[in-house]
Amino acid sequence: MKRTISFALIALILAGIAPRAAAEPAAEARGRGSPPGSGVGFNIRFFDRQVYHIDEGPILIQVTITNNNPLPFRFRLANERAFSIDFDVRTAANRPVDAAASLVRMRSQSRQVFFREISIAAGESFSFVEDLRDYVAFTQSGTFVVQARLYPELIQTVSHAGVAWHSGPMGVNPSIVPGGILAAGGPPLVSNRLSLSVRPPLVIGPEGIPLALDVETHAVLVRERLPPDEVISYIIEARQRGQWERFFLYLDLEAMLLRDGYRRRQWLTESEEGRRWMLARYRQDLQNAEVDEAISLIPLHYVIERTVFTAREGTVITTQYFREGNFIQRKRYEWYLERRDGIWMVVGFSVFLLGAVDSLPQ
Repeated sequence: MKRTISFALIALILAGIAPRAAAEPAAEARGRGSPPGSGVGFNIRFFDRQVYHIDEGPILIQVTITNNNPLPFRFRLANERAFSIDFDVRTAANRPVDAAASLVRMRSQSRQVFFREISIAAGESFSFVEDLRDYVAFTQSGTFVVQARLYPELIQTVSHAGVAWHSGPMGVNPSIVPGGILAAGGPPLVSNRLSLSVRPPLVIGPEGIPLALDVETHAVLVRERLPPDEVISYIIEARQRGQWERFFLYLDLEAMLLRDGYRRRQWLTESEEGRRWMLARYRQDLQNAEVDEAISLIPLHYVIERTVFTAREGTVITTQYFREGNFIQRKRYEWYLERRDGIWMVVGFSVFLLGAVDSLPQ
């Protein structure tokens, strides 16, 4: 009788473990391709908000996937992001904007699609940046609504011959998942909507230099033949007023970026598109005070101390005052400028700490 009871208990224990063991991988699998509303957030925003024109510069969109589930969320991210994400752009009249010709060609070909499998742990996020112009052909100015869709199992497009895309081997890289036919599994993740204003083509100045526009007033910003000290005053006062387009007007971002040895080495290995992305990222980092933060600080007061320049190069020295807690900190800025086509541009700067004072100069 005792032996019969022991066998019965063992059978019950095994029966209880088996369903639990089977349930765990099933729960893990639900992390992939979770439908909208399942706790996976999908958000888009402008990576570098500025005045956009039909035929000039990228329109960078930052894509962020956030896992609010207790389980990991897994999805496949193609090396060619156009096989993982799609953008729906519509006019104010709710008419869809045509896809970019390069995107149509890419998706209409029978080709191998290489991808990585991304795993986002609970409470974490994963972001990347895409150029909206790679997906949409803007042929007219106006206001548009932008929405994105992310396909966790990749976008499946069947060619005229009925052949779907295949993934291929990726050598020994362990982060790449080789596979067979890639089929879209489940509904895509749908993002929030952005309002995008695209303006007519850039106005070209009398010397062939594209003219920037003020974000607030949309007035044309023209680089003038200012002396070096007035250029620095223009930049500092634009920062005091929070006018970013004016602040960047006389900054040579490429020259400033290349002052750093690491970024210079990276720049030399990048393609033209990669360099454009580096400049856009550097501009955004300056605006967020994440790099060269000394130039983004807002001074309470400043004084032009000395200006020295030749026909091609100039240096302007300023003393700037900043609020730091209960004190006012003095710093000396040395601004380095170069003259190009009659326009003085800032190519670098140095900062020296002078010490705290009790009050601003009269």
